Amino acid sequence: MLIDCAGKVLDLSQPVVMGVLNVTPDSFSDGGRYRQLDAALRRVESMVVEGAALVDVGGESTRPGAAPVSVQQELDRVLPVVEWLARELPVPISVDTSKPEVMREAARAGAGLINDVRALQMPGALETIAACGLPVCLMHLRGDPATMQQEPRYADVVLEVHAFLAERVRACEAAGIARERILVDPGFGFGKTLGHNLNLLHHLDRFTDLAAGVLVGISRKSMIGALLDVPAGERLAGSLAAALIAVWRGARIIRAHDVRETVQALRVCAAVLAAG
Repeated sequence: MLIDCAGKVLDLSQPVVMGVLNVTPDSFSDGGRYRQLDAALRRVESMVVEGAALVDVGGESTRPGAAPVSVQQELDRVLPVVEWLARELPVPISVDTSKPEVMREAARAGAGLINDVRALQMPGALETIAACGLPVCLMHLRGDPATMQQEPRYADVVLEVHAFLAERVRACEAAGIARERILVDPGFGFGKTLGHNLNLLHHLDRFTDLAAGVLVGISRKSMIGALLDVPAGERLAGSLAAALIAVWRGARIIRAHDVRETVQALRVCAAVLAAG
């Protein structure tokens, strides 16, 4: 599967790694480290050298309890980075946003994909993506970042998350966004308990019928910390284990902070899958 990301091709014939760049002061893992433009650019250049097939730039933290930021704040954080990366790097640049205004300006700046934790539910988001022609990743989120981890409940988490994403894919198609331009993400850690997250990972293959590919963002997340009782900076081994399980269950994109290690792990996994 090849996806056109504003003229840069994302090849999903093999599982790939999406590098994470948070240009925020309060991201759970690396908040504040890449707020300065030169630091952000150096980090992205190193991720591409390490094997990232695309890079996801976020200007608003969506960690549990995070406060929202204004459109202008997000634009000020994201656009200078996107403009430089789109011009200088060979890989597509994804922008992690839910705001139609940010989507529109990011597309003009050269972004190749929009990664939306709210699955284009904000007013105007569907129309914006349909008009700009970019591919999009639709994520499942129960509630909002400020409240999503306050006793999330599901009768059947796999069935309910699948139904939500299927409905959002249908809404995209009705708006003129082809299924070949759509990725889906079950939203690990976004309004889910540890049990919910493990259940979704175990049944990830149930989501591969929905769109062009499944994206998984599980790197360094609290579910890894809960299982291993380690802080965010010590979750590499657990993150790699979860990434390999995700790929084995059908994921095509792994969103990761530790790019080099994840790329190497996925190459081994892909080789074994190909041999079978």
